Amino acid sequence: SFGVVYGDLSTSPLYVYKSTFSGRLRLHEEDDEILGVLSLVFWTLTLIPLCKYIIFVLGADDNGEGFPEGGLIPAGGTFALYSLLCRRAKLGLLNASDASDDDISAYNSGLPRKETVASSILKEFFDKYHSSRIVLLLLVLLGTSMVIGDGILTPSMSVLSAVNGIRIKAPSLHENYTVFIAGVILVGLFALQHFGTRSVGYLFAPILLAWLFCISVIGVYNTIYWNPHVVSALSPYYVYNFFKKAGKDGWSSLGGIVLCITGAEAMFADLGHFSQLSIRIAFTVIVYPCLVLAYMGEAAYLSKHKEDLQKSFYKAIPEVVFWPVFIIATLATMVGSQAIISGTFSVICQCRALKCFPRVKVVHTSNHIHGQIYIPEVNWILMVLCLAVLVGYRDTDTIGNAYGLAVITVMLVTTCLMFLVIVMVWKRNILGALAFVIVFGSVELFYFSACLAKVHKGGWFPLVLSLILLSTMCIWHYGTQKKQAYELNNRVCLDMLLSMGTNLGINRVPGIGLIYSNVATGVPPMFAHFVTNFPAFHRILVFVTVQSLTVPKVPANQRFAISRIGPPEFCLFQCVVRYGYKDQRNDTHDFENHLIETVAEFLRNGDNDGEAFRWETTNQQQSSPSDDVTASSFENLVSSESSKKTVRFRGVGCSKELEDLREARESGLAYMMGSTCVLACDTSSYLKKFAINIVYGFLRQNCRHPAIALGVPHTSLIEVGMVYRV
Repeated sequence: SFGVVYGDLSTSPLYVYKSTFSGRLRLHEEDDEILGVLSLVFWTLTLIPLCKYIIFVLGADDNGEGFPEGGLIPAGGTFALYSLLCRRAKLGLLNASDASDDDISAYNSGLPRKETVASSILKEFFDKYHSSRIVLLLLVLLGTSMVIGDGILTPSMSVLSAVNGIRIKAPSLHENYTVFIAGVILVGLFALQHFGTRSVGYLFAPILLAWLFCISVIGVYNTIYWNPHVVSALSPYYVYNFFKKAGKDGWSSLGGIVLCITGAEAMFADLGHFSQLSIRIAFTVIVYPCLVLAYMGEAAYLSKHKEDLQKSFYKAIPEVVFWPVFIIATLATMVGSQAIISGTFSVICQCRALKCFPRVKVVHTSNHIHGQIYIPEVNWILMVLCLAVLVGYRDTDTIGNAYGLAVITVMLVTTCLMFLVIVMVWKRNILGALAFVIVFGSVELFYFSACLAKVHKGGWFPLVLSLILLSTMCIWHYGTQKKQAYELNNRVCLDMLLSMGTNLGINRVPGIGLIYSNVATGVPPMFAHFVTNFPAFHRILVFVTVQSLTVPKVPANQRFAISRIGPPEFCLFQCVVRYGYKDQRNDTHDFENHLIETVAEFLRNGDNDGEAFRWETTNQQQSSPSDDVTASSFENLVSSESSKKTVRFRGVGCSKELEDLREARESGLAYMMGSTCVLACDTSSYLKKFAINIVYGFLRQNCRHPAIALGVPHTSLIEVGMVYRV
């Protein structure tokens, strides 16, 4: 976790003092102001990362998931808090039509069920005012947008701050050269991402540990050598004294001081990559003490060298170790960038699974921890935007203004969501929740006001970026919901379709047809459109609906739900396949085998009197026979190893339906999906037409095709064109 989670937080000493004294505070370069800044940094580090995140927020991990090696892999980030509220308190708009979250047994224990007075009042408020749910979703998407903004600003800020150290030894060096070097480092960093979080973490962890060791030792040396009395600045009295003397200029400087907690949100966002215990121990035992010592030593040096405030970090390094520390600092900023890049991948993956982000390719880089992912498209877009920020701003002070606003906004969103989690999910006393908001929210609001005052000095960038991302996610979610609502409202009654069969002369061809749609009951309009134009379909039809639930993972024994459509002679089935937002989708061969076996087990169990059947499987990895399995080998696919489970058709005592299923599987399997064009109605407003016809249409055309996202083989795909007027 050192190499992934704490890089950003640990490299903040590079720029905190420089950014703090870059504005009007440079008019107050006295001991009281320097010690006041140190006191503010110490208490900010103590209150926000240590108390808020390590003690409280990491407990809201959206149900830690079991891991073969015994660790926990919880899902972190603002969407983790939102999914808890959606599932436990029913506050969400996402998947509102899917009540199936409740029967995921792995997520129905461990939390109190009895409603408190406060939780009942809040629940009644959200039920009464539907607009409050929309505001809540917008708040979550705002926090998510700011996290993605952090993924752009962090690498630029960190790497440029480190490379600027060259100019301490070469003052005549033009800034174009430092910008070029920083750009090369950033390109190399993003090129490493495809190796995966685990590989990158193992590579970067020793670098970060060396960095923490260097800054803590130098901090102790500077404190003893220059001014041991700076230890007294740990008293909160110096905070009071700082604002008393600096006044409004001291408040304005908070935009620089807040940079000392940049990366704290990564501890929560990266919970899908590492366990709570590793993150808590690493911060409390090593990261926090080392950072306090580093800031203390830098303040001790500055108290005797006030002329070096604009170059304080590198000036405070003893001459004999300057170049080794410079090299380690440059490498450590790459580590710092990695922390937020990993967090960005995590939150985008969660948004995508909950239909709030266009479909992108998600590569799982670990065979053991599904939370360790890599998103190629996002990776390269982040790289281009990082280089644009680097070349456009060139100045760490201006980037810092944008950076601070993005960071503190995410923290404010987390505080607001935690209030609802404490009251409505944990069912705790509302006084405790109010104390949480008052203590941490007031501090963050104080910093937020200072950062907001610097919008005209670079702080506009995260606001504009978050507005673009927020609009994109809202439009994608809105368009997807409208598309699903159209399919639900225009589904065809099975009796009507069957009554048309005699008039259309429908033929049944050999094989199995998987009809993908968002309609969990009835016949999707796409299939009815197909049959009326091409009156033939497969001997066995399975209508497949893929549901993304607001739980991290769906247990394997609750993945599939099978039910029959119509009388047995029609051979029509409905299959609901459920995934959590951190589930890895199976490959095509596995999916086909699992689905067919589910249907076979459903038939063997005598249809369960028409009730839905859930397929249970072992925890081990399942085998996947190839497509060209012969009839004789297909009947004998029962493995001798008890840990494996494959498609089985027993030749003795096999019913007529099982025999038909076997023959259909031998004949082949085809997938049918809709290739829909979603357009707004002619009577719609211009705003809706712009959102649906232009923005949503552009996103659908340029994101990953649904067949590719679901792993459907191109050679077995049938696409049905249709226009939806929503």
